[in-house]
Amino acid sequence: MTMDKLALRSLLVPMSAMAAVIVLSNVLVQYPINAWLTWGAFSYPLVFLVSDLTNRALGPRMARRVAWVGFAVAVLVSLAVAPWRIALASGTAFIVAQLLDVAVFNRWRQQAWWKAPLIGSLVASVVDTAVFFFLAFAGSDLNWLALAAGDLAVKAAMAAVLLAPYRALLPRLQPWATP
Repeated sequence: MTMDKLALRSLLVPMSAMAAVIVLSNVLVQYPINAWLTWGAFSYPLVFLVSDLTNRALGPRMARRVAWVGFAVAVLVSLAVAPWRIALASGTAFIVAQLLDVAVFNRWRQQAWWKAPLIGSLVASVVDTAVFFFLAFAGSDLNWLALAAGDLAVKAAMAAVLLAPYRALLPRLQPWATP
């Protein structure tokens, strides 16, 4: 098997996970819990977990590959399950935030185990939330600023909560990285 085929094979799980999470989030963001929160805020932070685990196991180049493939698949599928404006906003916010997360994670990767995933996720979540909610809902009747604030608060909390599965999966990354 060639090196490219091995690399692609090692990326199938994170690519699939990335696409599944973004599609699920595109559906869930359409359902407000209250005036300041949607269900998508709980599922979407998993994309940063996928990205950070990929970055730790396979490096930033492969994490960017997962982001781009996840972006393409997610936009195509999202167009089928969500209104075009949400799919477009989601795709744009997703790729900007993912590339930012990869860069920030990589900058902090040599620090304590929790710093890179937490700081990367927090920084990327702020940018993702601003881009997504503006593109998806600006000019609509929704109080999108309140929704964005609520979603960002949950994303920040989820960034901290997802440190536990990140830490638990760290010892299992080596076998995953070598198919």
